This record gives sequence, C-alpha cells and structure tokens, in this order.
Amino acid sequence: MALRVTYYNEIDPFAAAWLRNLISAGHITDGVVDERSIRDVRPADLDGCERAHFFAGIAGWDLALQLAGWPDDAPVWTGSCPCQPFSSAGRGRGTADDRHFWPVWFDLIRECRPPIIFGEQVAAAIRHGWLDLVFDDLEGTGYACRAAIAPACSVGAPHIRERLWWVAYADTAGRREQRRGGLLDRERTAQRDDADGRCALRRMGDAGGAGLAGWPRELGDDGAQRATAQRAGCWSDLVWLPCTDGKARPTQPGLQPLAHGATGRVGRLRAYGNAIVPQVAAAFISAAIKIINEARHA
Repeated sequence: MALRVTYYNEIDPFAAAWLRNLISAGHITDGVVDERSIRDVRPADLDGCERAHFFAGIAGWDLALQLAGWPDDAPVWTGSCPCQPFSSAGRGRGTADDRHFWPVWFDLIRECRPPIIFGEQVAAAIRHGWLDLVFDDLEGTGYACRAAIAPACSVGAPHIRERLWWVAYADTAGRREQRRGGLLDRERTAQRDDADGRCALRRMGDAGGAGLAGWPRELGDDGAQRATAQRAGCWSDLVWLPCTDGKARPTQPGLQPLAHGATGRVGRLRAYGNAIVPQVAAAFISAAIKIINEARHA
C-alpha cells in the first residue's frame, strides 16, 4: 500500500517549529517539515508525497482541506506565495521583488505534475499581472484554472482580509519515475512508497470519464457545512482591542499587545499575519470541486 505523506515547506524557523508541534499534537496531517528555501527544493525531494504545502506558514491550507472534507489519500498541492511584492503594505515592486517565488514554485509544478493545486494571494496582485502570469504558465502546461476573490468576512470573521483564491487542475498527468535519495528517503527511510518505486502522484486520467482518479469526485455538502458551522462560534468570543489611533480592533482572546522583549509573541503575531483564513479556503475548495466536476460531466 502506498504511504500517504505530507510535505510542508516553510523557511521561517518559528513557523516551522509551530508546524512540527501541530503535527505532534495530531492537529494536521503527519508529514515532513522542510525549512529550506523553495529555491533549494528539487522534484526528487517530493517523491512519496501525496500532499504538499509550500509557503506552509502555520498549516492553514491543511486545516482548510480537513474542513472541506478532502480525503487523506487524494493528492493535492497548495501554496500561498509571499504577498509582500504585491501588498499595499509592501514596496510594490511586483515581479521585480526578490520574494516573487512563483517562477520557482512553477518549476516544481511543471516537473511533478500534481493533479490539482490550490493557491492564495493578496487581491492587489491582480493589478501587477500576477494572476495572468500564473494562469498563462499553468494553462501552457495543460492545467485549467479558475479564481475568485473572497474576504474573511464572507465566513463571518470580524475583518475584511480580502484575498485572491485560485485553483488549477490537470486533465492528464503521467507518473514519473521516482528518484532515490529524496527528502523522504533521508527523513523517513522506513516509510516508502509503492514497491515499484514510482512517484505517489498518480495518473489523473479516467478512461470511464466518471471523474479524476485519485481525487474527490464530490466532497459532498458536509464539506461546506463544516466551514459554515464554524462561522457562528469561531469568532463569537472575540475581544475588541483599543488602539492608539482611537479605533478598536477585534482579536482573539489571550492574544496580548506587544511588550518589549516578548520575542515569542512577535513570532506569533507575524505567523498570524501571514496566515490564511482556513474557513474561507475550505469554502473555496468545496465550491471549486463542485464546479470542476459539474463542468467535466456536462
């Protein structure tokens, strides 16, 4: 039986340690946390991985897949490329910014051919041509792409946090030969993939035309319901924090203001600021799968 292993790529040591704690506690799927820059990741490092999260942060995408009811054995890649090149809070250098990592991630996508990819970016990236670039690259490699803009308040969160959500799915994907010596060989030598040594990313073609092999034909209504069910209770106990500009802003209980020397708190706030809202991602995942399957069966 092929082993289901999740790959998390996160360069920030604080967030990477957070990921390992979440794995140990059983809150996210078991896997390997790789702290290298994505520039140093090679396709062979992903051999044996069914699920891969790039720019993983604190595992918002993995939680979103759980909320959406994504099967553990269905292959999927996710990623939230750094937003600083396109964010209004950044310098706005766009694709000239050193943190524009889409071309690097796309090289891995083109080589490994994951059957479906979910991604997120700040909505302002559209003005910089980022989405056009992403879709041009993916469509030129045989993926069909869809996107939507959805804010956090769409699932009942007390803030806007408008984000661009996108999905790419392939009609065909050949299995490539697995190369030895990958990351999982080094860190999980006791856990290997198929006996024939092939990559766990499976063929997507379905000769019967009933759907894509290895991914969910339907997540069912329960996926959207899981995300919806958290809307009322997830933020019901928020705390309004008075700020120096005279405004009050909502935050979660127990999250205190910054204090001199509280380095752990700084790391937490940075991780929260870079994170996605999993409930929004879950709603997008559920809607995307439904639309994709309807289009394929039309």
